[in-house]
Amino acid sequence: MIPDTHPADNLLRPFDGNVPGISVLLLVDGNAVYARSLGMADLERSAAVTIATNFRLASLTKQFTAVAILRLAAHGALTLDTPIASFFGQTPAFWRQISIHHLLTHTSGLVDYEELIEPNTATQLCDRDVLDLVQRVERSYAAPGAAFRYSNTGYCLLALIIERVAGQPFAAFLRDQVFAPAGMHFSAVYQGEGSVIPRRAWGYSLHDGVFVRTDQNQTSATQGDGGVYSSIIDLERWDAALASDTLLPETWRTAMFTPHVATPSGDHYGYGWFLTNIRSERAACHTGETIGFRTAMVRLLDRRCTAIVLANRSEAEPLPIAWALVEAAQ
Repeated sequence: MIPDTHPADNLLRPFDGNVPGISVLLLVDGNAVYARSLGMADLERSAAVTIATNFRLASLTKQFTAVAILRLAAHGALTLDTPIASFFGQTPAFWRQISIHHLLTHTSGLVDYEELIEPNTATQLCDRDVLDLVQRVERSYAAPGAAFRYSNTGYCLLALIIERVAGQPFAAFLRDQVFAPAGMHFSAVYQGEGSVIPRRAWGYSLHDGVFVRTDQNQTSATQGDGGVYSSIIDLERWDAALASDTLLPETWRTAMFTPHVATPSGDHYGYGWFLTNIRSERAACHTGETIGFRTAMVRLLDRRCTAIVLANRSEAEPLPIAWALVEAAQ
C-alpha cells in the first residue's frame, strides 16, 4: 500500500509550478499505484504536463531498438551473430568480426560518432550520417567483444540494420511492429525538422536562473540511439507488453534481460538495459540524457514493479526518483 504522502513527493516539488515539468509513474502488478504530472510541457504557451505528454526518451529508446532487433530475430529474419559488415557497403575489415550481438551489448569497439563530427557541421545528423562517419574510421577502441563501452554509434547502426532487413524506415517499423501491437498509439520517432510529435513536451535548460528552450542540438535527429517520444500512459502499455508475449516470446524476453557483459560499475548489460540489484532483487534500468530532457526507467525482474520518470529539463535527476518509487513499493 502506497501512503497518502509518498516518499517521492518531496523530490517532485522543484517541478511544480510555471517551470519545466515531470511525469512519473509507479506500476505494481501492472496497476498504476502512484502517478504525478507537474510543471509545464511548453513554457511559451503555458501548456501543462499531463500523463499523456510525450517526452523525448533519449537513451530509453535503446530498449525499443533492441526489441525491434529481437522481434526480427524471433521471426527468423536475422541472427544475432551475423556480422554487421554484411548489411553495409564498404566497411573497415574489422567490421567482419562485429556482430549484431556486439552492437546490442555495447561491445563492438566502434568509435563514438560524436568524436567524428566536423566542427563546422551546421545540420542535424541522422543515422545514415553516423554510418558515413564511422565507416571511414579504421581504428577501434577495442577488439569486438573484448570490453563494454557505451555506444550510441552501435544503436544508430542497429536502426539501419532494421531498415535493411525489414525493408521500411526504422520509424515506420517501430510504429507498425512495436508501438501498435503494444497499444502505444501516441508514441513516435522524431524524424528531423518538421517531425510532428503529438502532445509534445519541449526541452529546457537553466541559464542564469532562467529556463531557456534547448530542445534540439546536432544529434537530436538520430533515431536508433535516442529518437523515441513517449508518455507515461504509453510506457505503462510498454511495460505490460514486456511482461507478456505481445512483442517477444519468453525465450527472447529472457535473452533481453540476460547479463551478457559486465560494465565498469560492476553491473551488467543485457540488450538495451543495464542489469543490477536492489537489495536482493534483480532489476533492469536505463536512463536517458539529451539536451533539454532527462528520463529513467527501472523494472524489477523477479516481480512486477516498474518506475518511470520523464522530465523536460536538463538539470533533472530522474534515476534517484525512480529508485525512490521502487523502494516505496517494497
